[in-house]
Amino acid sequence: MSSKDQELYSKLSIRPINSAIDADDFFVWASDDLLVTRFCTWDSYKSKEQAIEYINDNAIKHPYFKVICLNNKAIRAISLTLNDGNDKCRGELGYGLAREYWGRGIAMWAAEAVVSTVFEERLELERVETLVDLENSGSEKVLEKVGFVKEGVLKKYCILKGKIRDMIIFSFLREDKP
Repeated sequence: MSSKDQELYSKLSIRPINSAIDADDFFVWASDDLLVTRFCTWDSYKSKEQAIEYINDNAIKHPYFKVICLNNKAIRAISLTLNDGNDKCRGELGYGLAREYWGRGIAMWAAEAVVSTVFEERLELERVETLVDLENSGSEKVLEKVGFVKEGVLKKYCILKGKIRDMIIFSFLREDKP
Protein backbone atom coordinates (compact mmCIF):
# COMPACT_ATOMS: atom_id res chain seq x y z
CA MET A 1 0.00 0.00 0.00
CA SER A 2 1.38 3.38 -0.94
CA SER A 3 1.87 6.18 1.59
CA LYS A 4 -0.79 8.17 -0.30
CA ASP A 5 -3.28 5.29 0.20
CA GLN A 6 -2.32 4.99 3.88
CA GLU A 7 -2.89 8.72 4.37
CA LEU A 8 -6.32 8.52 2.71
CA TYR A 9 -7.34 5.38 4.63
CA SER A 10 -6.34 7.00 7.95
CA LYS A 11 -9.03 9.64 7.29
CA LEU A 12 -11.78 7.09 6.62
CA SER A 13 -14.27 5.70 9.10
CA ILE A 14 -17.56 3.82 9.21
CA ARG A 15 -20.22 4.87 11.71
CA PRO A 16 -24.00 4.76 12.21
CA ILE A 17 -25.93 7.33 10.18
CA ASN A 18 -27.30 10.39 11.96
CA SER A 19 -29.97 12.49 10.26
CA ALA A 20 -28.95 15.65 12.13
CA ILE A 21 -25.41 15.65 10.77
CA ASP A 22 -25.60 13.47 7.63
CA ALA A 23 -28.78 14.60 5.84
CA ASP A 24 -27.12 17.16 3.54
CA ASP A 25 -24.31 14.79 2.53
CA PHE A 26 -26.75 11.88 2.15
CA PHE A 27 -28.97 13.95 -0.14
CA VAL A 28 -26.03 14.91 -2.41
CA TRP A 29 -25.29 11.32 -3.41
CA ALA A 30 -28.81 9.92 -3.00
CA SER A 31 -30.06 12.41 -5.59
CA ASP A 32 -27.43 11.57 -8.25
CA ASP A 33 -29.55 9.45 -10.58
CA LEU A 34 -27.12 9.67 -13.47
CA LEU A 35 -24.41 7.54 -11.89
CA VAL A 36 -24.65 6.96 -8.15
CA THR A 37 -28.16 5.49 -7.95
CA ARG A 38 -28.11 4.04 -11.46
CA PHE A 39 -27.66 0.50 -10.16
CA CYS A 40 -29.68 0.89 -6.94
CA THR A 41 -33.09 -0.67 -6.48
CA TRP A 42 -34.47 2.65 -5.23
CA ASP A 43 -35.00 5.88 -7.13
CA SER A 44 -33.02 9.04 -6.49
CA TYR A 45 -34.36 11.37 -3.84
CA LYS A 46 -35.92 14.59 -5.06
CA SER A 47 -35.82 16.55 -1.79
CA LYS A 48 -33.80 16.77 1.39
CA GLU A 49 -36.99 16.10 3.34
CA GLN A 50 -37.43 12.79 1.51
CA ALA A 51 -33.84 11.87 2.41
CA ILE A 52 -34.36 12.76 6.09
CA GLU A 53 -37.54 10.67 6.17
CA TYR A 54 -35.64 7.66 4.77
CA ILE A 55 -32.81 8.10 7.27
CA ASN A 56 -35.17 8.37 10.25
CA ASP A 57 -37.69 5.72 9.20
CA ASN A 58 -35.35 3.12 7.67
CA ALA A 59 -31.60 3.64 7.85
CA ILE A 60 -31.36 4.36 11.58
CA LYS A 61 -33.56 1.34 12.38
CA HIS A 62 -31.62 -1.01 10.07
CA PRO A 63 -29.41 -3.44 12.04
CA TYR A 64 -26.34 -2.61 9.92
CA PHE A 65 -26.67 0.58 7.88
CA LYS A 66 -23.64 2.80 8.27
CA VAL A 67 -22.08 5.74 6.51
CA ILE A 68 -18.61 5.72 5.01
CA CYS A 69 -16.94 8.93 6.14
CA LEU A 70 -13.95 10.91 4.97
CA ASN A 71 -12.90 13.25 7.79
CA ASN A 72 -16.29 12.42 9.39
CA LYS A 73 -18.19 13.66 6.29
CA ALA A 74 -20.60 11.01 4.99
CA ILE A 75 -19.62 10.18 1.42
CA ARG A 76 -21.89 7.15 1.05
CA ALA A 77 -23.31 4.19 2.88
CA ILE A 78 -22.65 0.53 3.38
CA SER A 79 -25.17 -1.98 4.67
CA LEU A 80 -25.41 -5.61 5.53
CA THR A 81 -28.90 -7.07 5.46
CA LEU A 82 -29.05 -10.22 7.51
CA ASN A 83 -31.47 -12.96 6.61
CA ASP A 84 -33.52 -14.83 9.16
CA GLY A 85 -35.09 -18.25 9.52
CA ASN A 86 -33.41 -20.98 7.50
CA ASP A 87 -31.32 -18.36 5.67
CA LYS A 88 -29.81 -16.65 8.72
CA CYS A 89 -26.37 -17.98 7.82
CA ARG A 90 -26.07 -15.36 5.06
CA GLY A 91 -26.32 -11.64 4.65
CA GLU A 92 -26.34 -9.30 1.66
CA LEU A 93 -23.81 -6.50 1.36
CA GLY A 94 -24.80 -3.24 -0.28
CA TYR A 95 -22.63 -0.18 -0.76
CA GLY A 96 -21.99 2.82 -2.91
CA LEU A 97 -19.95 5.97 -3.07
CA ALA A 98 -20.47 9.58 -4.09
CA ARG A 99 -19.19 10.04 -7.62
CA GLU A 100 -16.39 12.46 -6.70
CA TYR A 101 -14.75 9.71 -4.59
CA TRP A 102 -14.74 6.95 -7.21
CA GLY A 103 -11.46 5.31 -8.16
CA ARG A 104 -9.65 6.05 -4.89
CA GLY A 105 -10.03 2.64 -3.19
CA ILE A 106 -12.62 3.86 -0.67
CA ALA A 107 -15.35 1.35 -1.57
CA MET A 108 -12.77 -1.42 -1.37
CA TRP A 109 -11.60 -0.16 2.03
CA ALA A 110 -15.19 -0.07 3.34
CA ALA A 111 -16.09 -3.54 2.03
CA GLU A 112 -12.90 -4.98 3.55
CA ALA A 113 -13.69 -3.30 6.87
CA VAL A 114 -17.14 -4.89 6.98
CA VAL A 115 -16.04 -8.39 6.00
CA SER A 116 -13.11 -8.27 8.40
CA THR A 117 -15.42 -7.75 11.40
CA VAL A 118 -18.85 -9.11 10.52
CA PHE A 119 -18.01 -12.77 11.04
CA GLU A 120 -16.89 -12.05 14.62
CA GLU A 121 -19.95 -9.89 15.30
CA ARG A 122 -22.44 -12.37 13.83
CA LEU A 123 -21.42 -15.91 14.71
CA GLU A 124 -24.32 -17.47 12.78
CA LEU A 125 -23.12 -15.82 9.56
CA GLU A 126 -21.27 -18.10 7.14
CA ARG A 127 -21.68 -16.14 3.93
CA VAL A 128 -21.81 -12.53 2.76
CA GLU A 129 -23.17 -12.14 -0.73
CA THR A 130 -23.93 -9.31 -3.07
CA LEU A 131 -25.59 -8.89 -6.42
CA VAL A 132 -24.01 -6.61 -9.02
CA ASP A 133 -25.60 -5.46 -12.25
CA LEU A 134 -23.75 -7.00 -15.20
CA GLU A 135 -22.95 -3.49 -16.47
CA ASN A 136 -21.48 -2.29 -13.15
CA SER A 137 -17.84 -3.15 -13.82
CA GLY A 138 -16.58 -0.77 -11.14
CA SER A 139 -18.38 -2.64 -8.39
CA GLU A 140 -17.27 -5.96 -9.84
CA LYS A 141 -13.61 -4.85 -9.61
CA VAL A 142 -14.06 -3.67 -6.01
CA LEU A 143 -15.47 -7.02 -4.90
CA GLU A 144 -12.78 -9.05 -6.65
CA LYS A 145 -10.04 -6.95 -4.99
CA VAL A 146 -11.64 -7.56 -1.58
CA GLY A 147 -11.66 -11.33 -2.18
CA PHE A 148 -15.28 -11.97 -3.12
CA VAL A 149 -15.76 -14.90 -5.48
CA LYS A 150 -17.82 -14.49 -8.62
CA GLU A 151 -20.25 -17.40 -8.53
CA GLY A 152 -22.09 -16.75 -11.76
CA VAL A 153 -24.48 -14.65 -13.78
CA LEU A 154 -28.17 -14.71 -12.95
CA LYS A 155 -29.91 -14.13 -16.27
CA LYS A 156 -32.99 -11.88 -16.31
CA TYR A 157 -32.84 -11.80 -12.53
CA CYS A 158 -34.68 -8.61 -11.69
CA ILE A 159 -36.31 -5.46 -12.96
CA LEU A 160 -34.19 -2.43 -12.20
CA LYS A 161 -35.27 1.05 -13.24
CA GLY A 162 -37.87 -0.48 -15.55
CA LYS A 163 -35.49 -2.86 -17.36
CA ILE A 164 -34.99 -6.59 -16.93
CA ARG A 165 -31.40 -6.98 -15.76
CA ASP A 166 -28.77 -9.70 -15.55
CA MET A 167 -26.97 -9.79 -12.21
CA ILE A 168 -23.67 -11.28 -11.07
CA ILE A 169 -23.68 -12.97 -7.68
CA PHE A 170 -20.55 -12.69 -5.54
CA SER A 171 -19.85 -14.34 -2.19
CA PHE A 172 -17.36 -14.12 0.63
CA LEU A 173 -17.40 -17.11 2.96
CA ARG A 174 -16.29 -17.23 6.58
CA GLU A 175 -13.42 -19.54 5.61
CA ASP A 176 -12.24 -17.04 2.97
CA LYS A 177 -11.32 -14.59 5.71
CA PRO A 178 -7.54 -14.45 6.20
